[in-house]
Amino acid sequence: MPKKYQLPDFLQGRVLEVVYDRWLERKARAHVRRDRKRNNDTATRQAYKEAIHRAVLLSGGRDWYTGEDLAWELISSYNNEESRIGRRKYNAAFALLPTVDHVGDGLGPADFRICAWRTNDAKNDLDYREFVELCKRVVEFSNRQVANL
Repeated sequence: MPKKYQLPDFLQGRVLEVVYDRWLERKARAHVRRDRKRNNDTATRQAYKEAIHRAVLLSGGRDWYTGEDLAWELISSYNNEESRIGRRKYNAAFALLPTVDHVGDGLGPADFRICAWRTNDAKNDLDYREFVELCKRVVEFSNRQVANL
């Protein structure tokens, strides 16, 4: 019988299947816990695990929003103690760490995209349109700043 959450081809040789399985389980569990606190009664570990795996496959290994290659080798390697000690420098090394982003507010059925930790942090609670508008404003302002130099 084939494994339900088979390691995607683009992760072969980059991530061990056991590491991917553990990451998938942890991400599903964390998002279910968060969404249940928001009173999402449809949140189940199995549905979320399937949705996250589907999002990984759809990503092709890239950030959904920027198209950047993600550093899949970093999954399940973040260390809270090292982060506390190294702070910004340590966290910067994880900018392209794959993470799971909700499509919408997390109150409906499981729907996710995969993106870099940096992207997800910047996007925060914005929906896609709001995030794109914010990015446009940043670029427009940056272009004005450069023009004034």
